[in-house]
Amino acid sequence: METVPARARAYVVCVALGALLCLLPLPQVRASWWAVLLLAALYAGGEQVARRRFAGTFYPVLLAGAFLLPPHAAAFVPLPGALFSVVEQRPFLLRRISRAAHLVIAVWATAQVHGALDARAAVEASDFPYVLLPAAAAVLVFCLVLATLDGGILALAEGLPLRRLCRGLFRRTLAPVAVHGLAGLMMAVLWRSPYGPVAALLVLFPMAVSWWVFAQYHRERAAHQATIRALVQAVDIKDGYTRGHSERVGQASMLIARELGMDEGRVEVLRFAGILHDVGKLGVPTRLLRKDGPLTPEERRVIELHPEYGHEITRGISFLGEARSAILHHHERIDGTGYPYGLVGSQIPECARVVAVADAFDAMTSTRSYSRARPVEVALAELQRCAGAHFDPRMVTALVRVIARDGWHPVVTADETRPTVPSPSAAPDRPGARR
Repeated sequence: METVPARARAYVVCVALGALLCLLPLPQVRASWWAVLLLAALYAGGEQVARRRFAGTFYPVLLAGAFLLPPHAAAFVPLPGALFSVVEQRPFLLRRISRAAHLVIAVWATAQVHGALDARAAVEASDFPYVLLPAAAAVLVFCLVLATLDGGILALAEGLPLRRLCRGLFRRTLAPVAVHGLAGLMMAVLWRSPYGPVAALLVLFPMAVSWWVFAQYHRERAAHQATIRALVQAVDIKDGYTRGHSERVGQASMLIARELGMDEGRVEVLRFAGILHDVGKLGVPTRLLRKDGPLTPEERRVIELHPEYGHEITRGISFLGEARSAILHHHERIDGTGYPYGLVGSQIPECARVVAVADAFDAMTSTRSYSRARPVEVALAELQRCAGAHFDPRMVTALVRVIARDGWHPVVTADETRPTVPSPSAAPDRPGARR
């Protein structure tokens, strides 16, 4: 977003004006100004530490302000910290203004809802459990407003669908914001208690520990992603005709896994398996991968070694787990005619049966040096025809169902490379259909 479209800049200006309207009545607001300034300073300092050390943000103080202060005063709390926050990408000023405006509006709306539910008296009286329901409603509004505003700028800047962006942002942020909301409520209740603000600040210590753990998890996950990205880029460079194929297979594998009701841990493993299923091609001569004509039997035997190569390449990558068995067995077939070991039916690991269907689907819907892309409907019909013989019917049914309901919208970050003279199409049950 270094080069921001004019429409996105206009959006930021409009949102900033909306934030200004939330702050304009501030001089007339009757509030405890030392509390406002203390919370603003606490948020500014905490945000710097959270973003530099924990790769997170400091919502508990903002939500505590929404529970303690009038809406216009609460809206001021995020302003100094957001305007001077850490920004890693250009344009720095525009990003800071956008972030500040989003937070000002979100906190103002949160305080409005909390006040409308007449919950500040309950906070002052530490009236549990009555204090919980209005706080939950206010946190929900905070999350909704932020997701909508952030989704709007992303949709305009990057041309992505607004509804899907907002829904995804809301789902991803609801759980962590709910935890921050609970911490903010504890801060507010302790602030109004006889123990005062000092006791309220103690709430931040366990939050800091949780942030540290969360940051460690994200650093480890980023290292995993970097490892996978490096391997995929190496395959894409070597086999230019299938560039982007790995990411699409990973996405289709995730769709199947979620449709089958697998837990998110296995879904993530299957995404890794789909992305890395062809990593063994690093051990196959480039001239065979880029050959335009049909392969000879000898050349095909060399190509068919790539699952074993992939299994060996990923042997030392512990976080892949069962993804390694999918890499090894994704060319096995239910009827035992696949390779490398000719496994039959349930002998084939479940994760490999998922990746096999995802791989075949993308192979049929992508143009290769040896086949022309087919329409999605034709590819799904071909998978259904081969279900029970080549593919697991459960996996095929899951993919057909999810695509019929949600459509197929692959998100690929790699550049697509399309051959200019495609050969006649090849069905997945014919030699040369999937290399």
